[in-house]
Amino acid sequence: MLRPLILVLLMFCLCTCSGSAVKTAPQVTGGESRVFIPQSEYRIQVGDSLEIKFFYNPELNELVSVRPDGRISLQLAHDVPAAGRTPAELTAALVEIYEPAIQRPEIAVIVRIFASFRVYVDGEVVRPAMIPLVGPITVLQSISAAGGAKETARLREVVIIRRGPENRPIAFKIDVESAAKGVDLTQDILLVPSDIVYVPRSSIANVNKWIDLYVRRNIPVVTTFGYSIYETR
Repeated sequence: MLRPLILVLLMFCLCTCSGSAVKTAPQVTGGESRVFIPQSEYRIQVGDSLEIKFFYNPELNELVSVRPDGRISLQLAHDVPAAGRTPAELTAALVEIYEPAIQRPEIAVIVRIFASFRVYVDGEVVRPAMIPLVGPITVLQSISAAGGAKETARLREVVIIRRGPENRPIAFKIDVESAAKGVDLTQDILLVPSDIVYVPRSSIANVNKWIDLYVRRNIPVVTTFGYSIYETR
C-alpha cells in the first residue's frame, strides 16, 4: 500500500508544478546545505500523538492522537481543538477547561509522535518508504534508510519535490552521485518535512525494460536446433 501512495503523491506534485517543472538544485556555498535550521514554534498537526500529563492527578494522564477533524477527546474534556495550536496554547486551553473540576490543575502537553515530520523516498531504491524525520537527514541518508539505490538508479538526476510558497510544490534535481563520490557535497542537501525523494531509472535500465516488454515477449527466439519458439515468463 505504501508504494502506490508515494507514487500518487509524486504524480500529483509533478502535475501541479508550474513552469518547466524540474529545476536544478538551489545554489548553496560553504556547506550551507548541511546546516540544520530550526523551524518556527511547532504547531500540532492531525495525526500527532500527544501525551497529556496531569502532575497532581495522574489518573487523568492520557496518550491521544489528533483526529482527522483536528480535535482530541479526554476523560473530562470532549472534542478539544488541538490542530493548529502550539503545545503551550493547548495546555492553556486544557487548564481553563479543567479548572472547574480540578483545583489549580497543572498540565503538560508533550508531542510524542510528529505525524507531519517525515519524508518519502521512492523510485529505484530497495525499499520505498516513509521515513520519520526525527532529526537532520540528507538526501543520501534518506536513500540509505530506504535500503540504498538499485543498480538501475540514475543518481545524477535525483528529483526532490518540496512544498514552496503558498504550499505549491517545487521540484529540483540533485546530483547525488557527485555527493556520494565526494566531488560536490553541497548536492547532499538537508531534507525538510514532507519532501519527496524520487530516484529515477537509468537510461540503460529503461532500454532494458523496453526490450523485455516489447521485444523478448513478442519476437520468436531461435534455438540452436533451428526451431522458433516464443520465450515465456
